[in-house]
Amino acid sequence: MDKTYQTRNIQKIKYSLHLPQYLSFIFTGIALSEYTSIGCHTGLWDYTKKDYHSWVYKEELHKILPTIVSTETSINMNYNGKRIKIGVGIHDSSSALLPYVRSVKKKFVLVSTGTWSITLNPFTNHPIVEDSDAEDSINYMRINGKPVKATRLFLGNEYKIQIDKLSKLFNVDEDYHRHVKFDYDIYSEILHDFKHMFTWEGLIDQDMPKETHITYDKFEYAYHQLMTELVLLQIKSIKDVIGDDDVKRLYIDGGFSDNDLFVKLLSHYCRNMKLRTTDSSLGSALGAAISISDKKLNSKFLRKNYSLKKHVPFIIK
Repeated sequence: MDKTYQTRNIQKIKYSLHLPQYLSFIFTGIALSEYTSIGCHTGLWDYTKKDYHSWVYKEELHKILPTIVSTETSINMNYNGKRIKIGVGIHDSSSALLPYVRSVKKKFVLVSTGTWSITLNPFTNHPIVEDSDAEDSINYMRINGKPVKATRLFLGNEYKIQIDKLSKLFNVDEDYHRHVKFDYDIYSEILHDFKHMFTWEGLIDQDMPKETHITYDKFEYAYHQLMTELVLLQIKSIKDVIGDDDVKRLYIDGGFSDNDLFVKLLSHYCRNMKLRTTDSSLGSALGAAISISDKKLNSKFLRKNYSLKKHVPFIIK
């Protein structure tokens, strides 16, 4: 594309907004920036300087980036005859994390599961991952600009792919896996002379074989094998984000929080931590509301609103 044409078009830009701030702008007409969207792996933020990277200023992009405000900022508007408070927008992962930060007083790590499994450590002493070689280690920011160390794992996507294959291999209904509960005896048999059997399509694992080779003749055994291998990957992701930080609490939310094998195996491998699961399909929306709310959250909030459940490791026979 002609550079002169590009320059002319860039000169027409008054503001460049992240999507959450654009949606806020539609209602308020006020252009603002906030930390969580900037910190959403955009590459704009220098976490060591706590400011935009020098190249942002060199390219003069800062001139079209609106003033940065706290995510707690809100604007009172008269909308269709009603007085409402409109926030400046918030990134979804940071929003999902907020209710935990506001209500849990001790250090914790949150594993938000779904298509992507995002592990968030908002209390780390070593939050900067810019010097890390791990492409799945990323930075986020809290609403006040403090960094959050995170890792990501394409867990839900891989689970869906492998379940589809197993369902066809064992000729069972595609929803059959939903009814399989953890069986200690099956797990013990799998652990005896354990070896990796699955070749992932969307994950990279140095322990996986070149081709998937299932040696079991029952779906339940293959499913326990699958979940064991996936949980081992999840454990690595959790350990990477914790590092040498002293964190004793682990929260799991999202799609895998009601998967019996996932929770029991995770509790087993993290038996030195207090494991809790929560259930809130509107977690990000609720977090966004909390960000501009004056209401204080206490330790009972998650139990009342998130169906908080405690889990203890199974007894090793």
